[in-house]
Amino acid sequence: MSEAHAQSPPKRPFVDDPDGAWSTAHCIMASNAAVEIPRPSGHADAHPDALELSRSAQLTLTVSRWLVGRGLRDAASVARFLDPRLQDMTDPSQMADRQLAAERIARAVRVGESICVFGDYDCDGITSAAIMTSVLRALGAKVTPLLASRFDGGYGVSAAATRRIVASGASLLITCDCGSSDHTSLAELGKGGIDIVVIDHHLVPAEPLPALAFLNPNRPDCGFDFKGLASCGLALSIAAALRKELGKDLDLRKWLDLVAIGTIADVVPLERDNRALTRAGLLRIAGGERPGVRALLELARFDAASRISGEDVAFRIAPRINAPGRLGPPDLALELLLADTPDAARGIAAQIEQLQKERRAIQDRMIAEAVEEIERESWADRAAIVIGRADWNHGIVGIVAGRLVGRYGKPCVVIGFEDGRGRGSVRGPAGSRLHDALTDSKSVLERFGGHQAAAGLEVREDRLGELREAFEAACTRIAESTDAVGAEPQATVLLEPGDDPRQVLADLERLEPCGQGNPQPQLVADVRVVAAREVRGGHLKLELELSGGARLSGFGPSLGAQAGELGSRAQVRGSLRADSYRGGGAVEMRVSEVRSLE
Repeated sequence: MSEAHAQSPPKRPFVDDPDGAWSTAHCIMASNAAVEIPRPSGHADAHPDALELSRSAQLTLTVSRWLVGRGLRDAASVARFLDPRLQDMTDPSQMADRQLAAERIARAVRVGESICVFGDYDCDGITSAAIMTSVLRALGAKVTPLLASRFDGGYGVSAAATRRIVASGASLLITCDCGSSDHTSLAELGKGGIDIVVIDHHLVPAEPLPALAFLNPNRPDCGFDFKGLASCGLALSIAAALRKELGKDLDLRKWLDLVAIGTIADVVPLERDNRALTRAGLLRIAGGERPGVRALLELARFDAASRISGEDVAFRIAPRINAPGRLGPPDLALELLLADTPDAARGIAAQIEQLQKERRAIQDRMIAEAVEEIERESWADRAAIVIGRADWNHGIVGIVAGRLVGRYGKPCVVIGFEDGRGRGSVRGPAGSRLHDALTDSKSVLERFGGHQAAAGLEVREDRLGELREAFEAACTRIAESTDAVGAEPQATVLLEPGDDPRQVLADLERLEPCGQGNPQPQLVADVRVVAAREVRGGHLKLELELSGGARLSGFGPSLGAQAGELGSRAQVRGSLRADSYRGGGAVEMRVSEVRSLE
């Protein structure tokens, strides 16, 4: 800890937490947490630290092993991790320009200036814009919200965006999840008399930004200790500073659901402040208070009685919020999050659901075409994959890039070209240094931005080959100069024979939210196969018995062909979940791998 931080006043959260209402038992989202199951009395072969943690923290040995493997070895640190509290978050007063931004925005609110909130077109940008817009309106401000468009100007404060901002008549611009690299456009707006507050978390270029206030923890001169906040978390922090500056009583916890969605969707590390914000936000989502989010869950056929996990946000909510912006203007998503009534929200959500179906169809075609070309050209063995086509929708290239990373395990650039100009997305395995690779390749690029985990670029079609060579070379150099690329630890742990699967599931649910920096554990167990059969759709249905005698069912998607190959003993790998079909606290393993031990 630096001397400046050691001498700073006691931490005060930027979201009030009266009576600790967002901590301890309220944060345990296990639907079967009330089930009383005896703890194992001892395991002679257990790791001493895991066994001691199991006893002191009253956790199953399975989850204790997992926590010890993550470096959490004592009951106090485990308690902080399992029950993160908003009041323990990083002191925001050290954030560069935070107070300056609050003072300027407060002045605009007091005198009735017109404020333009401009957000990026992805989930973090949209949720950030929704937070800023609704908070400002709740404080009595005059606000015009706008979003960037992939199809009209592209990422950030483009030239097209600049014209729309000027047309809004605003004298104050607040950018959300963009602006760190938009020096030319921001300078032009500043010359036109518009004051600018930038809220962003992307990597910061060396050139000074022409803005009145620049909120970004990645600034070299920013003293805010936690660098992992997404833009939605930064927006909530500014909202808290603004509330204080205006002397208003405004409960900011009502926007925690949007912070959780944006944070999970942007794949930032779910640790420290992000873990506390996201855990509390998941509870707000589960409460169904925001009409727009509730409407999305209804269309996703989410069981209202189930807990909300990070996976649910990542695969059910975030893709739907992103869907409009992948096919056209993203404005529908912002309208949905700002909707005041269930009826209005359901109408907008129905339109978004149709766009979601269209997006899936286009995505599947693009993935199939990409895989065919990669295999034909033998690019799978290269250090990185760079691919693009003239008929590819550049609103969907990010999804395709992510799928290719999952298939080939290396950095991937996917580009959609139109009239000779291409816009692409860059994704890579955990630990990739994508921004560094793009920086090394910048002589080939028209424009690029983002961070190490995900980035975007613009390139001319006639330079695709040059980009392929430059990016591959950059990835090779980076890999050779890095001893460990910082990949996620192996997310696998033994399902202890003496642990009851029901209690293991209850303990695992306390690890939520899972995602970047906090992977969902995969459990491995040697089992007796009581029954195995292939069911409709080519899936595998199992009845399993652990060596300790506990039984659970198993379901292996697309593994049905293995039903006839399994003997009486097998090893399975997968995740636990409540068996909604059986009910009564029954547990099922979603099997990802199974192999016979005979």
